Amino acid sequence: MMEKIIQRGEYEWEVPIGTVPGMRVPGRFYLSQQLMGTLEEGAVEQLANIATLPGICKNALAMPDIHWGYGFPIGGVGAFTMDEGIISPGGVGFDINCGVRLLATPLHRRDLGQIKKVMQELYDTVPTGVGTKSCITVADRDLNKIMTEGARWAVEEGYGTDRDLLWCEEQGCIEGADISHVSQKARKRGRPQCGTLGSGNHFLEVQCVEEIFDPEAAQAFGIEAGQICIMIHCGSRGLGHQICTDHLKILEDAAKKYHIPLADKQLACAPLTSPEGEAYLSAMACAANYAWANRQMIMHLTREVLSRNFSLSAEEMPLVYDVTHNVAKIEEHLVDGKRTTLCVHRKGATRAFGPNTHDLPPGCDAIGQPVIIPGSMGSSSYLLKGTQGAMEKTFGSTCHGAGRVLSRSQAKKRASGESIQESLGRSGITVLAPSAGSIAEEAPDAYKPSGEVVKVVHEAGISAKVARLNPIGVIKG
Repeated sequence: MMEKIIQRGEYEWEVPIGTVPGMRVPGRFYLSQQLMGTLEEGAVEQLANIATLPGICKNALAMPDIHWGYGFPIGGVGAFTMDEGIISPGGVGFDINCGVRLLATPLHRRDLGQIKKVMQELYDTVPTGVGTKSCITVADRDLNKIMTEGARWAVEEGYGTDRDLLWCEEQGCIEGADISHVSQKARKRGRPQCGTLGSGNHFLEVQCVEEIFDPEAAQAFGIEAGQICIMIHCGSRGLGHQICTDHLKILEDAAKKYHIPLADKQLACAPLTSPEGEAYLSAMACAANYAWANRQMIMHLTREVLSRNFSLSAEEMPLVYDVTHNVAKIEEHLVDGKRTTLCVHRKGATRAFGPNTHDLPPGCDAIGQPVIIPGSMGSSSYLLKGTQGAMEKTFGSTCHGAGRVLSRSQAKKRASGESIQESLGRSGITVLAPSAGSIAEEAPDAYKPSGEVVKVVHEAGISAKVARLNPIGVIKG
């Protein structure tokens, strides 16, 4: 299979029609020569499989953080027409609206003399780890509002400001959420977890802005060199996972009912216009909204800690932006010169809308959307901006992170959590986690180099570098 790949540009590669039976369009991915050694054949096959699905538009796509996932590869993007296309949970993922937000502060590195004390207080305040419960009790009525109103619910309850909503993708809420398609089991899992970080690759990082690449965009986004920022990465917790599990079973039957041939059963799907497809889309919106409320509440807890330690108000700690990684959304894009409504699946990929598109935050019409790309515990994270190139090539999409090169079990065999914690400590990075194992699973060398991944999307023109941030303190989920 790998021998069939065709290089179409310095950073652009094609998986031609015919690589797997039934492909309707080519696959296309973005990668540098340096990263080609990380490309998994299984991920390429998954990309080709996406191209077999009904209604796929132009190309099945993958970003440079591509690696094997459930159904779609991580880093996968697929856009489907509304009349012939499908919706697939495998193109969204189990952690619906896993995403990342960046919070700015007026602090600088010199202000963080007590960084270990602050990190410990953040760790004690933000519930972290498998199965942890929120310190905030959510009643059934509140859960309904969380699933239909998203971050708006949290702000109205006092966990943020109106400005926060303007600097969230979709203002922190997808329309079309219908709670009747969410099971009691999902509700039970979600009720105690809103305002918790979770486990796995989720984290809260204290970072310092080390380098500015685009002063105009950085100013518009409220970022300057030397500034301390907080990055929060988490999703829809058990509620989103259960919604995905529940609807996968329904859509497996629906694929048979509608005679949709599947190259991989993990691509279970239904027509967008079918009752089964509409039910999943509305339940997925509930989970996406829950995730935005979750990150909003974690940001509120973070602000409380910083306020206690540095006498800062919420207005002095503005949200830079919040983006989602795992979601399917109805969007308009130019296809063969015509405005066309599509369902864009982004699975481990980030929206990167360019200048003069809709849903941009205030003052960013001429700049484009902020895009946040987290690194690993020991590598840089990046703030990018969306581009016209992304609108033309990738349905306004770019990478979502560095992308794994080692599984969690492989990473745990390489080094102990204690040794990684000590090594990072010598580099001036404080790491706190519920267990040494959770640190080992997320070792920096378990990921591709974030700088090279970002270089690819920048050079390919599907997003552009604005700033680079280095970690100072890390709380792992």
